[in-house]
Amino acid sequence: MASSGQLLKLGCLVVVMFCMVAGAPKAEAAVTCGQVVNSLVPCISYVGNGGALDPACCNGVRTLYNLAQTTPDRQNVCNCLKQAINGIPYTNTNAGLAAGLPAKCGVNIPYKISPSTDCKSVK
Repeated sequence: MASSGQLLKLGCLVVVMFCMVAGAPKAEAAVTCGQVVNSLVPCISYVGNGGALDPACCNGVRTLYNLAQTTPDRQNVCNCLKQAINGIPYTNTNAGLAAGLPAKCGVNIPYKISPSTDCKSVK
């Protein structure tokens, strides 16, 4: 079983990728790593253990999705999530649960959620 720190990092991993939806670019990212983490905390248990999805998780996913409307914001969210999970072991099951969060939360994203995503290529 993963620790709560590991679970938080796994939860963050998933949500970052679907927050990278097309939007008008601007010069600087306005979404902070603190906002990313706070939005995804309710997803930790689900990504770490499966089971029932807390409605607060989807609220956080949708909030983050709505906040990340520019390319710099989406890239920043991606980088924040990658930093959060750096060095934390995860299983294919955890990664699969994280990858499925956007669909479970009614968010449609046109890319794969994965720790190997190149944040610089996120538009």
